[in-house]
Amino acid sequence: MGKVEWILCPVCGSKTRNKVREDTVLKNYPLYCPKCRQETLIEAKNLQVIVIKEPDTLDADDRVIIGTS
Repeated sequence: MGKVEWILCPVCGSKTRNKVREDTVLKNYPLYCPKCRQETLIEAKNLQVIVIKEPDTLDADDRVIIGTS
């Protein structure tokens, strides 16, 4: 099994209840944080999480890269 990491909340930075592996691909995934109770739409590929700000108009400017470890 490859590398596994927790998905961190893009709002408060705490761990969510979700993990991703190196081969995980998420598209338009509603990520919920139990600590700050916010739901954020994300995409994930190769352990890199991208926040989708505007789900209706997906331009390069509408995405924020969270970073990798």
